[in-house]
Amino acid sequence: MSREAIIQEAIDTILKYDQPRAVQVAEQALAEGLDPVDILTEGFSAGIRKVGDLFGRGEVFLPELMLSADVMKSVTNTFESAIQGKSTQKKGKMVFATVEGDVHDIGKGIVISLIKTQGIEVIDLGRDVSVSKIIETAVQENANLIGTSALLTTTLMEQKKLEDELKKHGLRDKFKTMVGGAPATQRWADRIGADAYGEDAAEAVEKSLSLLNK
Repeated sequence: MSREAIIQEAIDTILKYDQPRAVQVAEQALAEGLDPVDILTEGFSAGIRKVGDLFGRGEVFLPELMLSADVMKSVTNTFESAIQGKSTQKKGKMVFATVEGDVHDIGKGIVISLIKTQGIEVIDLGRDVSVSKIIETAVQENANLIGTSALLTTTLMEQKKLEDELKKHGLRDKFKTMVGGAPATQRWADRIGADAYGEDAAEAVEKSLSLLNK
């Protein structure tokens, strides 16, 4: 099957909430030597975005949104297992969290899954995580990167608070930081002093690798 056909199949499995077929498509992509990041980004993640748009228009509801997220989780587990089986060389360690006051994490899950496929170990702290917990974990784990996601404009300031607290404790030079989420922008990252901004999952992977190479 061509790359284009697999990508279309991937999108369809998300829109139809077809978990067994989605895993088959992921396995077929791997068997044909296709790039997992490409298939996840252009295929499965595109399907998730379409479901999100339908949800926003009131054409599908929360149960369907959660079903599509479950399908995505199975797919990313399939890719991760295959890639870990190839003993990818570990390139670094990243602590990732949705900031305090914010409980959205479907997008974060996709970003983390893609980053893991590149040999970066990710410690996922989940959602609604305090700045102190993020910093404490990054220090304990001797992480290279800290990634935060904020999906609400009201919680965006937690990303600034992280930068301020790292400076206050003399830790700012110890970690590279990356911000993301719907209200975040490159301008916001520059304003608060973050090292990078990831507009979407594919860019987050690219920026993570770039920060590790610096």
